[in-house]
This record gives sequence, structure tokens and C-alpha cells, in this order.
Amino acid sequence: MNAHACPVREVLDRVAGKWSVQILVAAAQGPVRFTELERGIEGISRRMLTLTLRQLERDGLVSRTVHPTVPPKVEYALTPAAEELYETLLRLTDWAERHRVYIAESRRRTTPPTIPSWWAPSCSVRGGCER
Repeated sequence: MNAHACPVREVLDRVAGKWSVQILVAAAQGPVRFTELERGIEGISRRMLTLTLRQLERDGLVSRTVHPTVPPKVEYALTPAAEELYETLLRLTDWAERHRVYIAESRRRTTPPTIPSWWAPSCSVRGGCER
């Protein structure tokens, strides 16, 4: 592994994370509020949304704007780097959609058949196996 692999891997791990991708997609249409993200991303907890937004902001992919209102209005938007990433995500999604049947068929062809339960060896706690 070369010296450049670790930083690249770190970036890919961050931007390819389950919640990061969904936040980037949700914010791609323009500024979005925290509650809109929370409602729009199924299964994300408030804490995970907060942590992921902070990471994306720290990485320069999301900008956070606080409007001086009462109560404060906070909006999140993609930065130019994240907009470029979003275009890449769209291409990846398109590729996945076009190849999903091929991948499913390949998995079926290469998945070994299951062994009937009556054929599988029975092993005891003491390490002895018998058929």
C-alpha cells in the first residue's frame, strides 16, 4: 500500500458512509434545515444526524448558516466540492441501477449450494464431530 492510500481511504470511508450519502443527496436541491433532514432520512437518529453533519462540515462538504432570527434558523447546504461529489454519486447510482440485475445473477451463479441439515456434521462442546 502506498503512502497516499491512507488519506484517500479515509476520505472515501467518510463520504461513502450510509448517512453521509443520504445527507448529501437530501441537501443537493438547495439549503435544508435540520428538521427537514431528520424527517427525510429514514432511520437516522438525531444524534447521528448531528455527528454526521459536523463531520461533513469539518470536511468542507457542508456549509452551516445560522440566520439571526428567534428562534435561530439553521440551514445546511452543499459546498462546491460536495456538489461535484453529488454528480459522482449520481453516476454511481446510475451505474448500480443499470447493473443490478447482472450483479444479482452473478451472485446466484457463484453462491455455493446449501448443505442439507441432515448432512452437516454435529459437533459437541468437547470438539468431537460425528456425521
